[in-house]
Amino acid sequence: MKFEQLWSGLATDLLSTLAAYRSRVTEIAVREKADQTLLTEADLVVERMIIAKIRALDPAARVLAEESGSGSWRPAVDEEPDRIWIIDPIDGTAEFVRPQSTEFCSVVCLLERREPVAALIVAPELGTGRAPVIVHASRADNTILVNGRPATLNNSPEPALVASLTRSSTSEAPRHESAMIKAGYRLKTRTTSQTLDMLRTALDLTDLVEGSPRFDLFHRGRQKVWDGLAGLCLGEIVGLMSTDIDGNKRLPVSIETLAQPEPTFASTVMGRPEAVKWFVEVARNSRTETPKSS
Repeated sequence: MKFEQLWSGLATDLLSTLAAYRSRVTEIAVREKADQTLLTEADLVVERMIIAKIRALDPAARVLAEESGSGSWRPAVDEEPDRIWIIDPIDGTAEFVRPQSTEFCSVVCLLERREPVAALIVAPELGTGRAPVIVHASRADNTILVNGRPATLNNSPEPALVASLTRSSTSEAPRHESAMIKAGYRLKTRTTSQTLDMLRTALDLTDLVEGSPRFDLFHRGRQKVWDGLAGLCLGEIVGLMSTDIDGNKRLPVSIETLAQPEPTFASTVMGRPEAVKWFVEVARNSRTETPKSS
């Protein structure tokens, strides 16, 4: 399947629509969903627009979208489709509603036989001077383009010793965080856009985004598939390792995961292979350590 026309049209429409909402972002209604994430009118409008664009190209499209669920595909009833489109209309809605923040994006990822094969990430204000950053990824061509140019990979021989270990602000810090700090890592634990953190694990955006970190490792527990699959697609192209926290391969996505009412990975770890292997071991040891008495 050729994506150039779909990605180009979607990127143009997303930039226009998101800009219109951002121009009056302090006025739009925001509500909290059951999982304590935020929902706005912009999420719903953008999701409907993306689905319409996809179905114009692929009329029989099966869709898993954050706000509307599985659409016409009922994972527990219907035969498993060869292609599944995964949509996150706004990844980082909590950042989207903050006028000063730029850490949000729209994400589309295509699964074929439960493997992510193509992705579009549109971050309208992420670049220096609030310029857009648009990422096209294709595993068939083994290419990633950023703003139409070949991407700069995050593959420096020297590790950055920075990791994204995002978690809920109300959750207790797991013991592996302190082990990583002792090993010299700087940690980002506040959740913004998980997709953008995975993007910075796969690619070096420092020429486009002032002060952009380069992550050796990304970890998230209880990650919804629409927050992770585009990033995993990038990781596969770049040659990163992706597992769960027990070291089991993250891909292909299991049908049991996709059949959940809200498809969620128990955990995701992605990064430089040596960093992932080390982290999995650290996390395993942290879980089995006997707490020291006070």
